[in-house]
Amino acid sequence: MPNQVEEFNAYRAKMNEKILAQDNLVLKRLFNLDTNTYDEGALSTQTKEMLGLVASMVLRCDDCIKYHLGKCKEQGVTTAQIYEIFAVANIVGGTIVIPHTRRAEEYWEELENGMG
Repeated sequence: MPNQVEEFNAYRAKMNEKILAQDNLVLKRLFNLDTNTYDEGALSTQTKEMLGLVASMVLRCDDCIKYHLGKCKEQGVTTAQIYEIFAVANIVGGTIVIPHTRRAEEYWEELENGMG
């Protein structure tokens, strides 16, 4: 039975493939710009993913939160660091971010348990 990490990654890959298959130059450039933004630079890729996670939580985008949690996991971000990120996001975004933090914890737990 697939878990939410597997389901999210499969759906994202499937839909990205469909979108990019339309060969829309603007969308292709936007996707490429998004990918290139997180490349190593003056800030490390890990730092950029942590920033992306805070921004996603403040903007309350659950898909973006899941994406950046996965990338943070790949970059070796620890659970202690994740909880500091959650704290910053909740201070900046306010209590409306709390439900997203709950779902983020649940997703992080699956990532930590090697699901997906």
